[in-house]
Amino acid sequence: MECKALRDSDQEIRNYDVAYFMASTDTLEDNTAFAEENAATFPILADPEKTVSEAYGVLSERGFARRWTFYIDPQGTISKIDKEVDPGEAGRQLVANLEALGVPRAP
Repeated sequence: MECKALRDSDQEIRNYDVAYFMASTDTLEDNTAFAEENAATFPILADPEKTVSEAYGVLSERGFARRWTFYIDPQGTISKIDKEVDPGEAGRQLVANLEALGVPRAP
């Protein structure tokens, strides 16, 4: 659901000067198949060793990454962490947060 919600909001997200992607603890092969199956319009990064998930504090007790969205500014500072992502509304939430954070529009 989250992948599809982001895909469906792709045009609105691309109105902002941002790069965005998802990350998963699945393998590259599984993520590639998932991206193709869901017609993802953005990269899905693989973290099967779970090192990035652990570093960002999103690894759940069950070994999966939590559905959190990190907003990182051009200097690499985390501006916001959305820990209340609704998978079905993820695209709309992302756009609303970009607007609220004052992220510049794409040229």
